[in-house]
Amino acid sequence: MLSTVAAVLVEPAAMFEFGVVCEVFGLDRTADGLPAFDFRVCGLEPGRPLRMSTPGVAVTPEFGLDGLKGADLVAIPASRTTTNVDPAILDAIRTASDAGATVLTVCSGAFLAGEAGLLDGRKCTTHWRYVEALAERFPTAVVDPDVLFVDEGNLITSAGTAAGIDACLHLVRRELGSSVANAIARRMVVPPQRDGGQRQFIERPVVEYRSDSLSSTLEWMNDNLDLPHTIDDLAFRSTMSTRTFARKFAAETGTTPVKWLTNQRVLLAKQLLEDTDLTLDRIAERCGFGSGALLRHHFNRAVGIPPADYRRRFAAPGVGSV
Repeated sequence: MLSTVAAVLVEPAAMFEFGVVCEVFGLDRTADGLPAFDFRVCGLEPGRPLRMSTPGVAVTPEFGLDGLKGADLVAIPASRTTTNVDPAILDAIRTASDAGATVLTVCSGAFLAGEAGLLDGRKCTTHWRYVEALAERFPTAVVDPDVLFVDEGNLITSAGTAAGIDACLHLVRRELGSSVANAIARRMVVPPQRDGGQRQFIERPVVEYRSDSLSSTLEWMNDNLDLPHTIDDLAFRSTMSTRTFARKFAAETGTTPVKWLTNQRVLLAKQLLEDTDLTLDRIAERCGFGSGALLRHHFNRAVGIPPADYRRRFAAPGVGSV
């Protein structure tokens, strides 16, 4: 059963992510026939204003860390990702978890759960900007960089911003049923359910490289994505042997030439789907995939949805369908 919810704030807490938790669990919707939550805003010291990430805004927790006692859910909104967290906060989160509370994190709140030892050996996620740092900080955690949220039973971690809404509503649906979750979603004017396995819509940057020895080749590849590329041709352009080129490419970019090209081609396809009326076959030609079928395969694999769905969600006004 889900009846008591404790939100733990560590300054500077993120206003939106805290607001998500408040919106789902903190509002009294009993007039709509929905259950009421005993919602507690907790901090290290009750009554002491806590600085938020939004300039000029502070939130004053009504409860201290004893507010976590007896909670069915401990919600951790986004906050700083540093390791300088008061041990009393970590102890309170661990104690609540050991007592049976579900812990839910929003965005970078996963770092606080990690500092409390709750990510060890567990699947989890966070905002795409922080996944590498999370995996490095907590090497035994199984960090999924793509999904919106991960449900590990008594631990739910979510990606950035709006993914926190999805995770909160998922938990409500899991514990209280679809009708309650759908009613809250209608009041919030958000989709009642997005699958946690759906990938984060992120703009993956060009793969960084560590020296200038391949910079001209990479720039040429990126400017000519529509052309066919072979390892032999690229090695020749870089004045290297094929074996040396492949080794140096992996060392400097962290990936293979084929994966690098595919990633850049998908990025270009996303841009063309958003900004142009080009057909899928024409986009495939411009990106170097050769056919619409091959584009669909690589796009769905990288982004998590078909190109047509992506265009419907993200196309600029006036851009037609695929």
